[in-house]
Amino acid sequence: MADLRWDEVREFFDPDLMGALPDLFIPEATVEDWQTVLDLVIRARVWQWQYSQGDTVLPLPTAAEVLARPPKAETVSLRVWPAPGVLAIFRFLSETEIDFDVDLRELQGQEGVNTLCDFLQAIGSELGKPVLMASEGGSQEHPVLGFDPVVSKVVLFGDPAPS
Repeated sequence: MADLRWDEVREFFDPDLMGALPDLFIPEATVEDWQTVLDLVIRARVWQWQYSQGDTVLPLPTAAEVLARPPKAETVSLRVWPAPGVLAIFRFLSETEIDFDVDLRELQGQEGVNTLCDFLQAIGSELGKPVLMASEGGSQEHPVLGFDPVVSKVVLFGDPAPS
């Protein structure tokens, strides 16, 4: 059974309300948490992925190597396709927070909801930590949905658009 039903969460997947690229994040992360995510990406045989520095595709380094880059180094990203046509982009901006984007336009209907829930649950279960989603550019203090490790599923936290 799905964690969330499309009819109940349609507004949370509306790019006009949430922004096309909502902010997904894991607060209070460590370098070890980053490494756990990288290891999961490699182990998840159904996920395709690509690590790049600038425009150059490279083998996936360790989290410690990526996060130890000098401040003015080229931008790096890890692109992960948890399902065909669905892209998540991880940015290595901080040791203490794992952040990534998904495109809500790729996650429409119940299949899209299921894909996002499965992806968040895989990451959150592996880490034993919440994986949260806030509107694009919105406050991380007010996530709208996310994986809750206490109940081991994706739950709703709030309204899609602040009043």
